[in-house]
Amino acid sequence: MASTYRPDASFAVRTWDIEFRSASTGTPTRAPMRTLMARVYQPHPDAQRPGPFPALLDLHGGAWNNKDRLANAPMDLALAESGMLVVAIDLTLAPEAPYPASVQDANYGVRWLKANAAQWHGDPATVGVLGSSSGGHLAQLLGMRPRDTRYGALPLVTHPQLDATVRYVATRSPISDPVARFQVAEQNNREEMMENTRTFFRPWEAIHEASPQAILDRGEAVELPPMLVMQGELDDNVVPAIQQKFAQSYRAAGGECELAIFPGCGHIWVADPGPQTDAAHEMVKAFIARVLEQ
Repeated sequence: MASTYRPDASFAVRTWDIEFRSASTGTPTRAPMRTLMARVYQPHPDAQRPGPFPALLDLHGGAWNNKDRLANAPMDLALAESGMLVVAIDLTLAPEAPYPASVQDANYGVRWLKANAAQWHGDPATVGVLGSSSGGHLAQLLGMRPRDTRYGALPLVTHPQLDATVRYVATRSPISDPVARFQVAEQNNREEMMENTRTFFRPWEAIHEASPQAILDRGEAVELPPMLVMQGELDDNVVPAIQQKFAQSYRAAGGECELAIFPGCGHIWVADPGPQTDAAHEMVKAFIARVLEQ
């Protein structure tokens, strides 16, 4: 049965944590330093709405160095209540392993969700990705390079045939151009932000190779899934001009990129309840509904 999604629906949601990736799924050269967990948000199926539900993987922010699967919980719950299977995963943090370790987690996470979606009343054919801040950076890399052999280095032994392609990429304040963002941090004397960036991009030259903006500028052959970029007008972390340039470049490459600037909002406005947070929730729902209807 094909999944259907109505953004105005209302479901009770069951939530639980599950082990996402244990040390046994690491490679000989890159074993995880801790067990990564996932939080599952499952709409409660009933006789009238049995599912399957569209499925979404959430990638948390935290400047590549901090936070976990709970960072975007209000958004995840809001999406699940509208009838989406949402799975938020922990990511390897930069002090544990630098780029591309967390992108490998994300790539593995897409395949892992596809493998498990049906048992949670989800539709593996609908899997998309949501990323916030540095998680948005990972989501963009994942969406554009789903078959990159480096990113797919973690084997999913039980389902080796699955790939990491996604139906869409939805982001909030993504680090679309880490080079430009580092320059903003330098101008504003944001030493912690600069150090977090240095910790993630080792060697430093990787910041250019792993820049979604630079990937487009170089004309690399990439996938271009439909993308949503939500950006705060007053963000002094990733300034709006970075997102405007990225959206223009994505469209010029042939992709669909919806850019929304939220007036009066900073970098993490969705952390606080209010009309702009509600608007962000509704925008993500509407975007996903539109993509899934295509």
